[in-house]
Amino acid sequence: MTTLAGKTIFITGASRGIGKAVALRAARDGANVVITGKTTAAHPTLPGTIHSAAEEVEAAGGQALAIQMDLRDEDQVAAAVQAAVERFGGIDVLVNNASAIRLTGTLHTPIKRLDLMWQVNARGTFVASQACLPWLLRSPWPHVLTMSPPIDLDPKWFRGHSAYTVAKYGMSMFTLGMAAEFAGKVAFNSLWPRTAIATAAVENLLGGKASLTRSRKPTIVADAAHAILCRDPMSHSGNFYLDDEVLAEEGVVDLDAYAVTPGVPLLTDFFVAPVTRSQAAS
Repeated sequence: MTTLAGKTIFITGASRGIGKAVALRAARDGANVVITGKTTAAHPTLPGTIHSAAEEVEAAGGQALAIQMDLRDEDQVAAAVQAAVERFGGIDVLVNNASAIRLTGTLHTPIKRLDLMWQVNARGTFVASQACLPWLLRSPWPHVLTMSPPIDLDPKWFRGHSAYTVAKYGMSMFTLGMAAEFAGKVAFNSLWPRTAIATAAVENLLGGKASLTRSRKPTIVADAAHAILCRDPMSHSGNFYLDDEVLAEEGVVDLDAYAVTPGVPLLTDFFVAPVTRSQAAS
């Protein structure tokens, strides 16, 4: 059975939430995990730093390297990649996880916030991919996994928050384009959750603590990511995966363990069809 043992995983935005969950799942295999992010000191409302995440990775069985990095600065990204290569000898997997969000309409989205979403989401995905590609092309197991949704041009996904949707779809479009550009050389895939995931973003933007009770834990995305990254990169590329569908393909159909509050109706995430009764109960 394929695992991530000994492979080097470079993750953007890995100090908390989904990024950290992906890091910890890889660590359980014995992977080398590069934890990047901006948070180096405890924040009053956002838990976790790159250093605390690195400590958890090592406690879980992996090797960790914590690097402070602003994804908007291509020089910092290049330096982080170089540091990762110097420590671990190369890069096998890139996880484009870092993202910025603001769910406001056109008249209520400051240009500064628009720029942030573009720079972190779409541009950041391109910058990190470009920086890692020389090493991925040398790897025997080259994967890029981007946390972005399947592309659906139904206006309902744009209405109310066009700036955010365009920034997220930019990430997905890079998956589409780079999968074609590097076919047979590097796998490029996207992964998105079916439901809301219990992260700070959901709590702060989608209804407070009440929304968390109707969410799934970040571990469902981490387990799905792990399954994708253990698939042959030469034959699994250009896909837009949903977390529960990936787990179903792996034979995992009972998802109760992932629910924050089992039995409570789940909030469907943006960009995907509503959760069915069977999906909510499974």
